[in-house]
Amino acid sequence: MEYTVNKLAKLTGVSARTLRYYDELGLLSPVRQSGNSYRIYGPNEVDRLQHILFYRELDVPLEEIKHLLSSEDFDRIAALKSHLGALLARRNQLDILIATVEKTIGAEKGERDMSDKEKFDGFKQKLIAENEEKYGGEIRAKYGGETIDRSNAKLKGMTRGQYAETERLSQEVTEALKAALEEGDPAGELAQKAVALHREWLCCFWTDYSPEAHIGVAQMYVDDPRFAAYYDKIAPGAASFLRDAVLVYCK
Repeated sequence: MEYTVNKLAKLTGVSARTLRYYDELGLLSPVRQSGNSYRIYGPNEVDRLQHILFYRELDVPLEEIKHLLSSEDFDRIAALKSHLGALLARRNQLDILIATVEKTIGAEKGERDMSDKEKFDGFKQKLIAENEEKYGGEIRAKYGGETIDRSNAKLKGMTRGQYAETERLSQEVTEALKAALEEGDPAGELAQKAVALHREWLCCFWTDYSPEAHIGVAQMYVDDPRFAAYYDKIAPGAASFLRDAVLVYCK
């Protein structure tokens, strides 16, 4: 079935103005224009709009959505599974936060005991949910759902002290990477120290380490604009430099 802008807006709840804006961005273009210059959208465009709305519900920026949907290896079923996983993670996180508040109320009233681990379960689940929303599709496609589920389970099992250690290591990686970038040699002592720290940080979350997986993660930092932007905040070119240093380390 085909739709004009106004009919598609009525069907989806997305304003005609927004649909025209998506067209201007090259995010959602009509399949053709009718003789009276009306934009016409077909079944593929309807499906694409559904994916856009799923991503928007997960707060993914429009430019990132465009990049994801325009990728040659974009898989609709894999994307839908990713959406489902992220939404279920969000629901699970809310359920755990609600349970944590209820337990805390009971503990404050003296009706039950509450362990220190229980006090922070909801917040760790929030971190997992956020990671699923931002990167779940890519990392699950790359490493498999079972691997990511094991990693999430490891995070949920961390004590507050263990989680604090991951934050300390993350800061050390950043500082070491800055120093290595100033030296400018991916094979240099400072760069290799940064990679060793990066491996230690990864192993806080991974249940198994392999050089191939380490290289894959480092390459993803370069290929994915979200990761690249994160590392470029440390220093311009940091993602590529870390990738090159990881390649040396893993040889």
